[in-house]
Amino acid sequence: MSKCEQCIIRQFNSLKTLRKDDLIRLSGCKTTKTVNKGEIIFDEGENINGVYCIKDGVCKLSKLSANGKDQILKLVVKGDLLGQRSLISDEPTNLRAVAVNDMEVCFIPKQEIIYDLKNNIDFSMDMLKDMAEDLRTADNVIVDMAQKSVKQRMAETLLYLYDNFGTDEKGSLNIVLSREDYANIVGTATESAIRILSQFKKEGLISTEGKYITLEDVEALKRVE
Repeated sequence: MSKCEQCIIRQFNSLKTLRKDDLIRLSGCKTTKTVNKGEIIFDEGENINGVYCIKDGVCKLSKLSANGKDQILKLVVKGDLLGQRSLISDEPTNLRAVAVNDMEVCFIPKQEIIYDLKNNIDFSMDMLKDMAEDLRTADNVIVDMAQKSVKQRMAETLLYLYDNFGTDEKGSLNIVLSREDYANIVGTATESAIRILSQFKKEGLISTEGKYITLEDVEALKRVE
């Protein structure tokens, strides 16, 4: 099991502000586990009593709507922390976290994070900045849902994946999502998402091979209305 003070991943989140003795303390109480693709890390209404640090892999954070459809609010990636908002508010989580691919995560108990929040101002401020960024992202999602077409939102989703995950050796997006996942990110029916992706393909904006998508014309995707 890797030690927190030697872990490169912490440089990507609030744990980078902790002192060496605090990191050694966390190493002594954290647990590391593998999460398989499709496995639920935590569900809505669950008390998770700690924070997950994503060591490898990607998970999707979603909210179940009244009509029983998932809305994907965020993709949580390697280096991110997961569950800190519920921990600080001391409330059950209102989101579901599901592994998009095989993951490795470290779980840090609540009492350890609370200790650092109370005793390390840099850690507290960095955690607040992360949550403020999440709120800003949520605000943008609300505005986009109200003001942008489904086609625009699909194009922006593809560009977001391109910018944040890059491409593999074949040039395809370096993250594989189902068509249902695309629909749940954009906020539309799966059939509509499939239709829009097919339209993009006919127009030469993307090409597909199974679930793999390659962006063929990034600039044209930016101009979709």
